[in-house]
Amino acid sequence: MEKRIIDRLHHLDFFAQQVVEGFITGLHKSPFHGFSVEFAEHRLYNSGESVKNIDWKVYGRTDKLFVKKFEEETNLRCQIIIDNSSSMYFPEQSKLSLEKPNKMFFAVHAAAVLLHILKKQRDAYGLTLFSEKMELHTQARSNTLHYNFLLQELEKLLQKPDYKSPRKTALTETLHNVADAIHKRSLVVIFSDMLDSGENFKNVFPALQHLKHNKHEVILFHVFDKKNEMDLAFENRPYKFIDIENNEVIKLNPNEVRSKYMQAVKSFREELYLKCAQYHIEIVEANINSGFKQILYPFFVKRKKMY
Repeated sequence: MEKRIIDRLHHLDFFAQQVVEGFITGLHKSPFHGFSVEFAEHRLYNSGESVKNIDWKVYGRTDKLFVKKFEEETNLRCQIIIDNSSSMYFPEQSKLSLEKPNKMFFAVHAAAVLLHILKKQRDAYGLTLFSEKMELHTQARSNTLHYNFLLQELEKLLQKPDYKSPRKTALTETLHNVADAIHKRSLVVIFSDMLDSGENFKNVFPALQHLKHNKHEVILFHVFDKKNEMDLAFENRPYKFIDIENNEVIKLNPNEVRSKYMQAVKSFREELYLKCAQYHIEIVEANINSGFKQILYPFFVKRKKMY
């Protein structure tokens, strides 16, 4: 068992290195903030101090000497949040691979890539896992022992779930808890299919706003299987559909409901993307049918252009 975990950890780390070195390295010295110094305010120049921070443009306009004050930031702190509810293990595959992933397989490998980049930058990284409750929450650290521990926790998510014990989604509660637990401004990266029903889905938006109110930068990877979940691309025959978060069963022919279903999906996506734009949350469309490179490469290209 221990050797298998070590082999899997090596696989995750190797995959992350390959992705980073294969198509991310060279985009920018850092796709994230890293260490930075931000301008804070002006103050009057005191006779005798260094002149290197005098704002000469202001002097030209006012004929007075003002000094730029700067606010130093430590290396980036990043909290990665992964939805571990049963729906993230869809679609069920006989053997998971990079070519045939399920939603959790994508989330785990994408998170490993982010961890590898943060580790190379000497930034701090933490991990939060949740389903019906918060299952794991680590503080952000930047040492190798912590990195290996997080990879081990990610590896556990790749194990086949027990479908007899379905796990629902408590995204709203988790986001509020994370917002309360992180006391320093951070980058928060969420991997979720956002499949919460009714009022629970509506309540997710105030929770996202809570993170933004606390000055965190938020990136949401909306992980989905477009072919099966969005387009309902099944053959024209009866099927038995099972809700893997509560084991409810419904029998129907997809052709009979496809039109109404796709309209409901469209409304759900429009509300999600509209709210994220309203709260200045970056949302990444992560259709697992597209492949890792087609999702991660545009994301890092976009991050590069921001700095």
